[in-house]
Amino acid sequence: MSSVPLAAGAYNRVPQPTPSFWVIKLLAVTVGETAADFLALNLGLGLQLTSLLMTGILAIAIVLQFMQKRYVPFYYWFAVVLVSVVGTLLTDNLVDNLGVPLQTTAIVTAILLAITFALWYAAEKTLSIHTIITTRREVFYWIAILLTFALGTAVGDLVAEKFDVGYLNTGLLFALIIGVIAFGYFVLKIDAVLSFWLAYILTRPLGASFGDLLSQPMEYGGLGLGTVVTSFIFLAAIVVIVVYMSFTGRGGELVSRQSEA
Repeated sequence: MSSVPLAAGAYNRVPQPTPSFWVIKLLAVTVGETAADFLALNLGLGLQLTSLLMTGILAIAIVLQFMQKRYVPFYYWFAVVLVSVVGTLLTDNLVDNLGVPLQTTAIVTAILLAITFALWYAAEKTLSIHTIITTRREVFYWIAILLTFALGTAVGDLVAEKFDVGYLNTGLLFALIIGVIAFGYFVLKIDAVLSFWLAYILTRPLGASFGDLLSQPMEYGGLGLGTVVTSFIFLAAIVVIVVYMSFTGRGGELVSRQSEA
C-alpha cells in the first residue's frame, strides 16, 4: 500500500512497461552510449565540457518533464535519452578523469542506488512505477533512473572491456540474464517491482554493448559504423516510436483509487 492517497483523476507521470517501452528504452541507452562518445571525442568537446553541457540540457528536460504532471511521450523520452547520456558521462568521469576503477564505480553506484530505493520505500512504502503521481515519487524515480544508467555503464564496460569478454558476447550475456528475469516474472511469478528494476538496470549494458559493437572500429572489436551513423539510426527509431505513442496515446494511464501502489 501507499503512504500517499490516490486522488481520483490522478495521472501516472511515467509510462507503463509495455513491449514498446522496453524497445525504446534499449534504443535510448544505445544513443546514450554513442552520443556521449560522439560529443566528447568526435566533436572534440572533451569529457568535462560535454558533461557540463549535457547536464545543463538534462536539467531543462527534467524541469519540462515535471511540469507535465502526467506522462507525455515527447518530454519523458527526451529526458530519458539525456539521462542515458549523462549517466554514461558520470561513469566516464569517475573512471577516466578521477581514476576510479570500474569495479569501485560499479560498487559505489550500486550502493547509491540501494540507498535511493531504501529512502524511496521508507517515504512511500512502495517502489512501484504504476503510481508515480506525486512530485516526491517522481524525484525518487528520476534519481533511481540516473543511477541505473551509471551502474549499467560501469557493469557493461567492466564485463566487455576489463574482463575482455567483447561487445557481442557481453550483449548476449546480458540478454540471457534478462531472459532469465523475464522467465522468473512470467512463469515463476517473482515480484513485479523487483523484476522491473533488475531488467531496467541490465538493459543499460545490453543496449550499450550493442551500441559499442556497431560504432567502435573493427580493430577494437566493433563493426566500424561510427558514433554518428549509429546514433542517427537509433535516434531516428526513437523519434518514430515516440511520434506513434503521441498520436495513439499509448503507454500512460489514468490511475484509479484502486490502483496497486
